Amino acid sequence: MDEREKFQEIIRLGAEINQLKDVDILLERILTETRRLVNADAGSVYLRKGNDLEFSITQNDTQQAQLPPDKKLIYDIFTIPINNASIAGYVANTGESLNIPDVYKLSEDYPFRFNPGIDKASNYRTQSMLTVPMKTHRGDVVGVLQLINAQKRSGKIIAFAKTDVPLIEAIANSAAAALEHAQMTRDIILRMVKMVELNDPRETGGHANRVGAFSAELYEAWARKKGIPREEIEHNRDRLRTAAMLHDIGKIGISDLILKKNSPLTENEKLNFQQHTLIGARLFGDALTPFDQAAQEVALNHHERWDGQGYPGHIHPVTGYPVYGFINEDGSAKPKKGEEIPIFGRVVAIADTYDTLYRMQKSDEEILDVIKSQANRRFDPELVEIFVTIHDVIKSIRKRYKD
Repeated sequence: MDEREKFQEIIRLGAEINQLKDVDILLERILTETRRLVNADAGSVYLRKGNDLEFSITQNDTQQAQLPPDKKLIYDIFTIPINNASIAGYVANTGESLNIPDVYKLSEDYPFRFNPGIDKASNYRTQSMLTVPMKTHRGDVVGVLQLINAQKRSGKIIAFAKTDVPLIEAIANSAAAALEHAQMTRDIILRMVKMVELNDPRETGGHANRVGAFSAELYEAWARKKGIPREEIEHNRDRLRTAAMLHDIGKIGISDLILKKNSPLTENEKLNFQQHTLIGARLFGDALTPFDQAAQEVALNHHERWDGQGYPGHIHPVTGYPVYGFINEDGSAKPKKGEEIPIFGRVVAIADTYDTLYRMQKSDEEILDVIKSQANRRFDPELVEIFVTIHDVIKSIRKRYKD
């Protein structure tokens, strides 16, 4: 890729990342595209959390190639202090980029050192490293983008070109602006969840984040199996990740006397409770944006069942009346079943149930037994099968988002 093509890629990427709403998906896209731009084998993104940097996402093509096609690289989240002792800490502290040909041959004059512990733990050999700050227009460093092991087409590890530094800095700064917007979106959503939590203490920010992340991973695995184009998968993951966090937003319209009741609900109370699906869908009105459409779809359908025994059935999300052609003789809505239930609703149904069981402190074996027992009954059997295969990724998400 020549310099002109790289410049065009920067313009394209800058426009695309500003459309993404979710923080995690935004970071994945930034890291994937910057690595592709300079042919880097691996990379990581750190986000600023007060006086520390949080290791938020990593990618490594060499290690990924050693895994089965349907598996993702699992990694632990950790923090490092923002100071001059580490490479990423130095970049965050000073706001200066570092282009290092070989991290194992650092001059003694440098205040920072490379920590070989991660290489040893992962059986990987880091050599060249380009680390740049993610700066807002105010000059605030909100994160650090680190690219590892530039490669020739032959796969030979080389140093990053000096001309790559300003290009990656430009992307990192665009990413910082997009990141602020995405973090603002997530903060607003978590405030909305907090409002629901006042009525129902079970609806915590941790629960919302986990259900959103579980849903995004399950949808991606399903979509890849279906051969859906990568661009469509990324677009839908972003919408679903955020929309799934608001799956129970309709509970804001349900009495806390019902939501907090410890004894079994009466039939009238059950019907009242079930209205939270329609209330949630109505909050997104005529669904004018792709996010609104996803949020409405999730809110309305996450309690539908594969066997047709769920609710609310074929109801119009705005009027609340049965959809024409799906009306029983008594005037009620016919149930939705099977693939009549939109995919986002089927995905979130599993994610929400899984997290409910997880918070009940059941073992992984018990949780998966319950999920598998509901295949063809409550859940789409194909999605259940896929969910089991990605359970290692699901467990890593649990570690990241705790109550």
